[in-house]
Amino acid sequence: MTGVLDRIGTGTPDWVMCAGCRTMVYGRRLSRNLLVCPDCGHHHRMGARERIAQLLDEDSVRILDTRVRSRDVLGFTDTRPYPARLAAAREATGLTACVLVARGTVGGYPLMAAVMDFNFLGGSLGGAAGELITRAAELSLRDRVPLLIASASGGARMQEGAVSLMQMAKTATALGRLDEAGILTISLITDPTYGGVAASFATLADVIIAEPGARLGFAGRRVIEQTIRQTLPPTFQTAEFLLEHGLIDMVRPRAELRATLVRLLSHGVASARRPAGSGTGGSDRAIVRDHTLLPAVDPWDAVQRARAIDRPTIAWYLRHAFDDFEELHGDRVGAECPAIVGGLARLDGISVVVVGHHKGRTIADRMAHNYGMATPGGHRKAIRLTRLAAKLRLPVVTLVDTPGAYPGVEAEEQGQAVTIAESIRQFAGLPVPVVALVTGEGGSGGALALAVADEVLVCGHGVYSVISPEGCAAILWKSSAMAPAAAAALRLDARQLLALGVVDGVVPEPDGGNGADHVEAARRVRAALVTALVPLLDVDPASLVARRRARFRSFGTAEPEVAR
Repeated sequence: MTGVLDRIGTGTPDWVMCAGCRTMVYGRRLSRNLLVCPDCGHHHRMGARERIAQLLDEDSVRILDTRVRSRDVLGFTDTRPYPARLAAAREATGLTACVLVARGTVGGYPLMAAVMDFNFLGGSLGGAAGELITRAAELSLRDRVPLLIASASGGARMQEGAVSLMQMAKTATALGRLDEAGILTISLITDPTYGGVAASFATLADVIIAEPGARLGFAGRRVIEQTIRQTLPPTFQTAEFLLEHGLIDMVRPRAELRATLVRLLSHGVASARRPAGSGTGGSDRAIVRDHTLLPAVDPWDAVQRARAIDRPTIAWYLRHAFDDFEELHGDRVGAECPAIVGGLARLDGISVVVVGHHKGRTIADRMAHNYGMATPGGHRKAIRLTRLAAKLRLPVVTLVDTPGAYPGVEAEEQGQAVTIAESIRQFAGLPVPVVALVTGEGGSGGALALAVADEVLVCGHGVYSVISPEGCAAILWKSSAMAPAAAAALRLDARQLLALGVVDGVVPEPDGGNGADHVEAARRVRAALVTALVPLLDVDPASLVARRRARFRSFGTAEPEVAR
């Protein structure tokens, strides 16, 4: 790593004024800290060569000789002729264009990288930049390796007119081909990333990472303020603002980028998704598939147990039943729903996409996570993540624990019913294995939106119903006091759900229930999920979809069994 830092530090002045805190920082200290201010954390701009040196494994880097240069297609002159500006940029940076393309590895995983350099005419998107981004994507497609694009740009290059505009379509099309081929794409947003770059390849990747404070947007702050004649908040368009609004997946300090890339690439490289010996932690005893082997329970008591605040949440299961969870945020259209959590993880060595409801433990935690009730943005997030699973051919595991989808004015305005319907359709057609587990409360369409699966399981004290007992009692008995009677009539406990065929198996809980022993609960959940998932891994995509659709097609065509 010393060699990398030495290269980053090349040419750094003895003292540098931090653009964030306006204090003087010793240049070599700044270099050792990857050009991040050690006092305020401000991320200073990094050139393309330095970025490649920082991210890729030393001695693995091969800079590709693409022989691409910008051309003066318009004969453009402003205060200086465009060719003179190009010549000055080349001399100042030693680059032929504002993009540098390299092949190498990160943590041993192969990667194609296209890195923009803001020092070359503000990283503006012209014909050469678009060509280099496109060639990087084509090489990624040819070699079937993931693509990383690190963006830094003020927008389109005005000196190339409409030719610059066409680069947006050119690069977007190139990334579309990688989507069709199932090749992972990662976008690294650095400060600033605007205009045509933001509206094309920078925001089309599977995973979008931003450095702290990095700004991303179509129009710049000054343009927006002048247009709408309003003062924008200080955090507007920053990485933190974007994360809050569901537009990026994560914010990572520069020092953590390599480790983050390694985790992502481990899921994106086909040879690493299912190591030899993985998927051996299942057990025939992990799932009960005969309802007569389960004790009869009082349905209303089952409801109370399913809702108990001491039960493990998805956060616990992600830490203790799964490994290497990397959370991905947002629906990419403006919402980050705290009730839905999802991302990439490993289950007994098998790479999976996991999505589920987050209820929270304490009252404050539950309020922060909307009591596990998903908004339309939450369902769109789930759809986005399962689309990624389909692209990378990764199994999907869902953990269901919700009273139902969020009922509110904003949810209706944003199409709650539409997003639930779209999620159901999405899950039904996924060409990868899907296993769903109702860990606690499976409430109505909000639960079903994540539970159209090849294998649907429920924890021993879980419930699953078309409506809450209280809601059913209020509508049919005209009294919420009749909730226990409604629970019995709905047959919503695990034993009766298995008898009805609504679930395929029950995961037994430890003595006292999952709330009494979180560690054992996680062990049992892990074993059950592996047991259900492994047989599905060798089923071809067409058969998976056909079986899943047939499973749900069958409901209502035959008399279900009644648990005795």
